[in-house]
Amino acid sequence: MKQLIHILSGALIVSALAFAAPASAGDRLTVVELFTSQGCNSCPPADKQMGTLAKRDDVLALTFNVDYWDYLGWKDTFGSPVHTDRQRRYAHAMNSRRVYTPQMVIGGTLETVGSDRRSVGHAIRRVADDPRTWLDIEISREKDMIVARLPDGKIAREATIWLVHYDRHQEVDIRRGENGGRKLAYHNVVREIDNIGLWRGDAMEVAFKLADLTEGGRDGCAILVQIDGQGPIIGAARMVIDGRS
Repeated sequence: MKQLIHILSGALIVSALAFAAPASAGDRLTVVELFTSQGCNSCPPADKQMGTLAKRDDVLALTFNVDYWDYLGWKDTFGSPVHTDRQRRYAHAMNSRRVYTPQMVIGGTLETVGSDRRSVGHAIRRVADDPRTWLDIEISREKDMIVARLPDGKIAREATIWLVHYDRHQEVDIRRGENGGRKLAYHNVVREIDNIGLWRGDAMEVAFKLADLTEGGRDGCAILVQIDGQGPIIGAARMVIDGRS
C-alpha cells in the first residue's frame, strides 16, 4: 500500500469526538460487490445492472474484476488476484465451496447471481432492513486532504477499515475470448483496496492526501467498516474525487 494514511497532530486520532448516533434505516448505504470478468460471457448483464445500482443514493456498488478466467483467451484489464482472494474469503465465510461469476455479495452477508435483478433487489432490501447498528461515517474534502470520521459505538468484535479506490466508469474493447468483439462498460471499478486499520468502537479520524487518491486517474473512493474483514459491513461512505482545487 502507498503511504496514503496521514497522521493528524502526530498521532491517529482516537478521541472524544462527539458521539454520532447510528443513521436511520433510510440513510444506510448498502454495499453491493460484483465479482465479474471481462472473459465471462454471462457477466455483461450483471455489469450493466451495476450501472443502474451505481446511480442509487442508497447503494454503494463496487465492481471487483477477478483473474481466474484469464486463461480463456483474454486477460482482464482490471483483474486482480486480490479481488479473487476477497471472493474466496467470502465463499469460506458463507460456507460455500465455490466461487463464480457474475456473483454479487450484498452487505458482506448475502450472495446471489449478479444478473438476477429480482434476487439482487430482494437481497438489498433485506440488508437495508437489518436492525443491527449502522455507523454514520462522515467523509469530506478539506483542502488537499480527504478526511474520514468514525463515531463511537458498541461492537462485539473488531472491524476492519477498508479504503477503496475506484474508477466510476470505464469502457473496454474486448478483442479475444468469450466476449471478443464487444465493447463493455464497467462501473465503480475497484483498482485498489487497502486495509488501513481496525475499529474497536472508539471515535477516530483518518486523513488521506487527495493527490494519492487520484493517482492513476482514480475518481472515486470509499470507506468500508467490516466485521472480521469479510463479515457484515456495518458502515460505508463514498466520495467522488478529482485533482482540482
